[in-house]
Amino acid sequence: MSWDWFIYFAIASVLFWIIGSWNAFKEFKIRACTFTFIGLLVFGTFIVLLWYSLERPPLRTMGETRLWYSFFLPFAGLITYMRWRYKWILGFSTILSVVFICVNILKPEIHNKALMPALQSPWFAPHVIIYMFAYAMLGASAIMGIYLLWIKKNQGDVKEMALCDNLVYVGLSFMTLGMLTGALWAKEAWGHYWSWDPKETWAAVTWFSYLTYIHMRIGMHNKRKASLYVLLLSFVFLQMCWWGINYLPSAQGSSIHTYNMN
Repeated sequence: MSWDWFIYFAIASVLFWIIGSWNAFKEFKIRACTFTFIGLLVFGTFIVLLWYSLERPPLRTMGETRLWYSFFLPFAGLITYMRWRYKWILGFSTILSVVFICVNILKPEIHNKALMPALQSPWFAPHVIIYMFAYAMLGASAIMGIYLLWIKKNQGDVKEMALCDNLVYVGLSFMTLGMLTGALWAKEAWGHYWSWDPKETWAAVTWFSYLTYIHMRIGMHNKRKASLYVLLLSFVFLQMCWWGINYLPSAQGSSIHTYNMN
């Protein structure tokens, strides 16, 4: 399976997701879940076939990590919809996924079989996949935060704020697991669990920022607006951790994570 097939799988998946979103707005839950799941199945099939073709996990380049993010966004939307019945979440997650899909179509990156020795660790694949799922859940929480701040404007009722909280709980839990697997990978590949290079420093900043949001929600119930701003700031830190560090002068040639800049 070559990367040239991506556009066909992507179009089919997006069409299923759009149909699922439409059915969610029409309050046909079973149809919404079914079509969204079929879209995920199609998209996931491409990932599996690409994995088989490359003979390695498709996780090395930024384009490949965007591939996983494009998959996990609708997946996170589906989980949120099934659990809390917010009919708009499937549409929002689809739109965000389409953005990343379009970037991958317009800016394809090298997808070859080469994998540097440090990435041949068994911890590499679970570390990145766990992180991509965490990013998707935290992306969904950011969508909810934007909705409550600038669309609904009254910062929502208890149920809607609880949705934000639950998404952050899940996302931060998986981020923590991702950091732990990353530390084990780093120990095996480089001989140390943590080195405070730019990627790891921003990962710590992001983790503490989301933890700040949780503490504000637990101890400062009347500060909903402030906590939502912290939530969105945390998502900005997350973007910096994910891809923004690639443009920092301090990361050029010195960061052990610059392998993903191909």
